[in-house]
Amino acid sequence: MKSLNFVGLCLLLGMLVLEALIAEGFNYGDALDKTLMFFEAQRSGKLPANQRVKWRGDSGLKDGYLQGVNLVGGYYDAGDHVKFGLPMAYTVTMLAWGAIDFRKELTDLDQMGHALWSIGWGTDYFMKAHTRPNVLWAQVGDGDSDHYCWERAEDMTTPRTAYKLDQNHPGSDLAGETAAALAASAIAFKPYNSSYSNLLLLHAKQLFTFADRHRGLYDDSIQNAKQFYTSSGYSDELLWAAAWLYRATDDEYFLKYVVDNAVYMGGTGWGVKEFSWDNKYAGVQILLSQILLEGRGGAYTSTLKQYQAKANYFACACLQKNDGYNIHKTPGGLMYVREWNNLQYASAAAFLLAVYSDSLSASNAKLTCPEGQIPPQELLDFARSQADYFLGKNPKSMSYLVGYGPKYPIHVHHRGSSIASIFSLQSTVQCVQGFEAWYRRPEGNPNVIYGALVGGPDQNDNFSDDRSNYEQTEPTLSGCAPLVGLFSKLQSVSGAAGNYHEKAPVPHPATPPSYHETRKTQEPSKSQEAPVEFLHSITKTWTVGPTAYYRHRVVIKNKSEKPIKDLKLVIEGLTGSIWGLIPTQQRNTYELPQWQKVLQPGSECSFVYVQGGPQAKVTVQSYN
Repeated sequence: MKSLNFVGLCLLLGMLVLEALIAEGFNYGDALDKTLMFFEAQRSGKLPANQRVKWRGDSGLKDGYLQGVNLVGGYYDAGDHVKFGLPMAYTVTMLAWGAIDFRKELTDLDQMGHALWSIGWGTDYFMKAHTRPNVLWAQVGDGDSDHYCWERAEDMTTPRTAYKLDQNHPGSDLAGETAAALAASAIAFKPYNSSYSNLLLLHAKQLFTFADRHRGLYDDSIQNAKQFYTSSGYSDELLWAAAWLYRATDDEYFLKYVVDNAVYMGGTGWGVKEFSWDNKYAGVQILLSQILLEGRGGAYTSTLKQYQAKANYFACACLQKNDGYNIHKTPGGLMYVREWNNLQYASAAAFLLAVYSDSLSASNAKLTCPEGQIPPQELLDFARSQADYFLGKNPKSMSYLVGYGPKYPIHVHHRGSSIASIFSLQSTVQCVQGFEAWYRRPEGNPNVIYGALVGGPDQNDNFSDDRSNYEQTEPTLSGCAPLVGLFSKLQSVSGAAGNYHEKAPVPHPATPPSYHETRKTQEPSKSQEAPVEFLHSITKTWTVGPTAYYRHRVVIKNKSEKPIKDLKLVIEGLTGSIWGLIPTQQRNTYELPQWQKVLQPGSECSFVYVQGGPQAKVTVQSYN
């Protein structure tokens, strides 16, 4: 009897805590930090030393090995260990969109470093996978065999088959989405690392050309993906990629593309009530509405207004103001699209409306619905209602974001979370053993997978916290990605200070160019103290076999009013040849040639190096 009373007391206390949270408003900053941790839990490859999710270890270190290509890295899709290209690319696009439109909010919350890290973990992988202009490795792992096993990523015994797209096996949807992801990421990285941004754009343009010229559905070329992520078409991804490339480059070619193909590809014809990894129309329509609202439509204004009419259709349907053609909502107020992992659709819609609300507000415009003019605040209010539902304001009084609040799912359908960490249980957990010893155990998961947004409740707000109930308890990359921008926006308008798991440093525009520097504490480095500015650019690219090579040019400029003598530079990550500097006896250390020992005020010199992959990191060791 005492134990029952104790359980009842715990439940009562949990309810009281939740009611207090709802009354005071949710801590979106804490939810944001946990969401960013989810992406660390989903990493494949060699994990960095400052990985915050300590129960994960290295995995997938031979991905691509049998095919003669390096495909190490990227993200596992959900509770399994397949790297599906289409939802992964959509995930990175959504992360980047959040970092672009809510840059100030993320920076103010000291989370831009972690946000860029989550984006970069994907873009590094995509550039590896894009081995030739018309070749994109689209998937690693076999969905069928992977789903027959319940084992940790660190113990994987299932085949790591890699599948590619090329001219004879096209995939305009996947290649287009990857182009969109790289273009959006180029914008996100531009203030912090212009050279990395330029590299992303090179790949984005090549992939868009590949997607447009060699058309076809990716799951016709990769049959293994069809039963897991079937594509409904590729026209939306082509428009999506072109819209992002226009935003990244201001090249009118891409804006003309979305205008010329507006009718043929359905951009101005499809009024939709869903935005997801498969259906990008609402995203395209709102993205192009932003361009219109910014006054950049020019000669294309009339067509962009047609896109905006469809953007309004989506927004009005969410707000239940679309003359009856509205989204379905559960009795508890959650938008409901599909039985399987419904929260991914709600999180994506909430993010889109937060973005659209900001754009309308900035232009002093209102949303035009069949039922009248709607102020932008109502869109943000809807977005908040969905976020609040995720975090506990629902009939079950449960947070569907794992690790947030007093009550959340503990039987998450996720292999790594449900099996004791390799660091505590060092013996291998075999395929069938995982099912018998861990999948079927009634206890909660031994590892809390912070920030995982599970599939969520059914159309009547019912939810069963059962590991075998994968429709409701499995988290996905695509469901969590929109939350980064959404939570940062909501935290900024909530007025709360926030209480975060761990703060990340804010990347500073003067940071040395390697984007990895955004992951470290931004204390003044010697290169920041020195009156020297480095300007990186890529001047040429070419392909030899499976490897893409880049010619990097670095301009060194004396931005002070005094001469600089005996400048010595440290260059890390250099794998190719270098011209214009003289190596010293110290490792990775170089100096200017004899005739350039003195760099006069305002003057500059340059050096060049060639290598495959990302740029080298250049810092100042010493000077006089």
